[in-house]
Amino acid sequence: MTKTKRFASASALAAALSFGITALANAADTIKVGILHSLSGTMAISETTLKDTMLMLIDEQNKKGGLLGKQLEAVVVDPASNWPLFAEKARELIEKDKVAAVFGCWTSVSRKSVLPVFEELNGLLFYPVQYEGEESSKNVFYTGAAPNQQAIPAVDYLMDDLEVKRWVLAGTDYVYPRTTNKILEAYLKSKGVAEEDIMINYTPFGHSDWQSIVSEIKKFGSAGKKTAVVSTINGDANVPFYKELGNQGLSSEDIPVVAFSVGEEELSGIDTKPLVGHLAAWNYFMSVDTPENEAFIDTWHGFIKNDDRVTNDPMEAHYIGFNLWTQAVEKAGSTDTDKVVEAIIGLETPNLTGGKAVMLKNHHITKPVLIGEIQDDGQFAVVWETDAEVPGDAWSDFLPGSKDIVADWTPPISCGNYNSVTKKCSGQNY
Repeated sequence: MTKTKRFASASALAAALSFGITALANAADTIKVGILHSLSGTMAISETTLKDTMLMLIDEQNKKGGLLGKQLEAVVVDPASNWPLFAEKARELIEKDKVAAVFGCWTSVSRKSVLPVFEELNGLLFYPVQYEGEESSKNVFYTGAAPNQQAIPAVDYLMDDLEVKRWVLAGTDYVYPRTTNKILEAYLKSKGVAEEDIMINYTPFGHSDWQSIVSEIKKFGSAGKKTAVVSTINGDANVPFYKELGNQGLSSEDIPVVAFSVGEEELSGIDTKPLVGHLAAWNYFMSVDTPENEAFIDTWHGFIKNDDRVTNDPMEAHYIGFNLWTQAVEKAGSTDTDKVVEAIIGLETPNLTGGKAVMLKNHHITKPVLIGEIQDDGQFAVVWETDAEVPGDAWSDFLPGSKDIVADWTPPISCGNYNSVTKKCSGQNY
């Protein structure tokens, strides 16, 4: 090899090494945040807005100087309402993209799909939607409502304030509705409700033909006892469900529906006139009048550049989860999973309803509970709320196999499935 060629080769090698070092340095200059929400398929109606919410929160944090002296970089993927694909995308975010944390999932089946991935790879998931409980993982922070922060208070309201005697538990056929309804059935029976006064029905995702089911609900409600529907119907199936209620003349005065998965975003695309008076149980509504909420809505409208876009409960859950994560990273001085998990317990941040969200030892948070009545403008008028924030309970007090189980991710327990009677951590640690 000539001297000139050797020099050229050496120069090329030096340039390549320099490029590699620069690329590594540039990669290290940002902290990557994964966004794992369906942007297509049956759940896109609910989840697309959560992707936009995370982009807004990341943008706002970067305007404040980022985190640990670095800018945050969003890594967005689309699991397309495909539950196995959620797991593949989660693995990709953690292994390939090296994200510090992931904010995502809506349905419990998607969360259950990704859970083994986060535990195997020691990643962090912030999950922003109400769910069925019966779980606490070291690698998941549950910023949506547990059943005692939504389902149980909603039933209490219907029972005490509306004097409901017959109950239709209608849900989409997957783990969240089935487990929640199992808890509610046990709770109703503990309150003296007879089995014949409870009707349970499940339909697949995306179900569109509600005529016969609504007819059955109408017949069930004609027995002379006040009847209500407790709805765990998810995604775009809600649109034809409520439409069919209107078609068959079932108003909120006849058979009120209280929904756990219908918020402002779902209502924004449909005619709400037949829905007026029906209810939803959440921990936040856009109509809440607080300075914190007003500022959040203004920021959202400025970011999305559309003053008609609404806010909703899971958006607030991401707002809370993101703020708690950034606090924990700053406290730990690191994005390392184990350090963040240790640092986040006990941290608190303002919610949007005027109170505080505190991260508990069981990886759930404190939340107020609100019952809202649908208005003709697609907003909710709050008709009932708790006096104070309610601590999220990972394990139900109304299921025989769960009432003795607690979750506590601090020493000496450090377990998500701790039996308070046997004093043992049973099964998997979630």
